[in-house]
Amino acid sequence: MNPSIARNPLAEAKKSWRLRLREARLAAFSDKVANAALTANLDALIAHLAPRSIGFYWPLPGEFDAREWIAGWLAADASRRAALPVIRERHTPLQFYFWTPGAPMREGHHAIPEPAAQDAADHALPDLLLVPCVGFDRAGYRLGYGGGYYDRTLAAWPAAQPPLTVGVAWEACRIDDGVLEPEAHDLPLDAVVTEAGAHLAGRLRPR
Repeated sequence: MNPSIARNPLAEAKKSWRLRLREARLAAFSDKVANAALTANLDALIAHLAPRSIGFYWPLPGEFDAREWIAGWLAADASRRAALPVIRERHTPLQFYFWTPGAPMREGHHAIPEPAAQDAADHALPDLLLVPCVGFDRAGYRLGYGGGYYDRTLAAWPAAQPPLTVGVAWEACRIDDGVLEPEAHDLPLDAVVTEAGAHLAGRLRPR
């Protein structure tokens, strides 16, 4: 174990939650009913928010696979755009590049596929980001993998056009309020969508 983690009770607690939620995520992912319900809830939330461009993610084991939904969303309106993240260097902000179904891909850092086309014309600043969650709470705080990529990405995003952030998670991975103690750099997601519905938080929280 990294000595700095051993000395940080919050980091150690998050590590414990990641391990605890691994089986719950895999079980939910294999549930066809849960997948269909999450797809329907995602469709309803995005129809309400009406972004013109969406940044999403290439799924890792246990994560909801948004690729088919994104392909259908793109096909419904030719003016819509989708983008996937690229890691230029480890522990740096993500860069998003446009993606279409069947687009050439290449293996990036952490063995995650990324768009092969990465010229300036392919660079994207999506209106909305779909963000994978290992866990989440009702306030919209997210438990990720610990790499800090989305924190760095949002901190570096142009202030004039910050994206809406929608976490994608399984209801079994909801964490009790107060457990995910926010750190100074943490920002709540604007919503979290699961198979149970859309949980509005952050800038979308009802006033």
